Amino acid sequence: MTDILMPALSPTMEEGVLAKWHVKVGDVVKAGDVIAEIETDKATMEVEAVDEGQITDILVAEGSEGVKVNTPIARLAEEGGSAAPAPRAAEPAKAAAPAKTEAPKAEPAPAGHESGDAVATPDGIKSAVALLPNAAATPAKASGEARIFSSPLARRLAKAAGLDLATLKGTGPHGRIVKADVEAAGKGGAKPAAAPATAPSSGIEARKVQSLADMGIPDGSYDLIPLDGMRKAIARRMVGAIQNVPHFPLFIDVEIDALLAARARVNALLEPKGIKVSVNDFVIKAAAMALKAVPEANASYSPEGIAMHHNADVAMAVAIDGGLITPIVFKAETKSLSQIAVEAKDLAKRARDKKLKPEEFQGGTFSVSNLGMFGIKSFSSIINEPQGAIMSVGAGEQRAVVKNGQLAVATVMTVTLTCDHRVVDGATGARFLQAFKPLIEDPVTMLA
Repeated sequence: MTDILMPALSPTMEEGVLAKWHVKVGDVVKAGDVIAEIETDKATMEVEAVDEGQITDILVAEGSEGVKVNTPIARLAEEGGSAAPAPRAAEPAKAAAPAKTEAPKAEPAPAGHESGDAVATPDGIKSAVALLPNAAATPAKASGEARIFSSPLARRLAKAAGLDLATLKGTGPHGRIVKADVEAAGKGGAKPAAAPATAPSSGIEARKVQSLADMGIPDGSYDLIPLDGMRKAIARRMVGAIQNVPHFPLFIDVEIDALLAARARVNALLEPKGIKVSVNDFVIKAAAMALKAVPEANASYSPEGIAMHHNADVAMAVAIDGGLITPIVFKAETKSLSQIAVEAKDLAKRARDKKLKPEEFQGGTFSVSNLGMFGIKSFSSIINEPQGAIMSVGAGEQRAVVKNGQLAVATVMTVTLTCDHRVVDGATGARFLQAFKPLIEDPVTMLA
């Protein structure tokens, strides 16, 4: 009998919503069959079976919220194993009740665990695997051989370092050997036993928060909307960024009359193909080219050193129901405006439908946030860690400008660059904006 566990679909995932079951009690599944859909704070993803067998129990009902990572969600009788019990449907009120044979209580995965790993216990619990690249279940040892429970990453690191996993003490869930254990052994140090896994807390969450009534807002004068997973994740990340990243803004005005004229001509040429280029597509392209011209701005801070990125992977902020997500246009410096337009439109649509894969919105080297369509003149964004900078784009509006000593009217757009001072100094940020401005004001240089 095998327990199918709630998978970790991203490095920071601690819980999710079991949105839909694609199987029922009594169904026979094969490895690779899609068995469920899981909603995280950012996307909805399919989960597939690792083993073949018959579904004997559904332990978590469809639609259940707050299901912790590594919690058993279903039970599978493997082919050739003992006979399956009589099929029964899970009752919503008792969806998470333990089966007759008590399984070890699953613990939330600690922050920073290797995502996609199958977390096994000494009793042989196996995990379902989400449809993520390179995700793989932990291989079982031959019959009769003592099994060492470790993550795939830990095994690879141990092999590269020439370490015997049998000599290591695991500090992961249920004694599992994880990356940190191998690294500690490689440095000759012993890693102390891990503290009980708890959800990471922001500075705000760590403090005792007053109730609204204590702050003078009477009960009954408002409707309280519970925080969902996305809003909690945004709160944690934004508080962490403000507290941990020393940042500063740089402002610049750019004239976009030439860009608007070029956009009209480009769109007229692309109309037969059904492609429409936006001002934001020009901004993404110009930002990518400026990052390549000033590579010091295309960097990220880490305790080990400054990461100088080879490509300009530009994330774009997309507003979705209940929050924000930043899908990435990878290697934007290598793509034409039409390619960026098609890719950005597809990413934005799938972002709003919560159909993005984690690798499509995690990472990136730089971000662009555009509120111009809402009439916002200028604003400063919070840095999207681990990126070194984020660009905030305001609305283009007609303003009085002075040209050759004469007063004139031009369409002007204010751009703000928020920099991580650990990576991007003021002079570096200024040089980036100096490279960005002429690309926007003379967009033909982007097409050359």
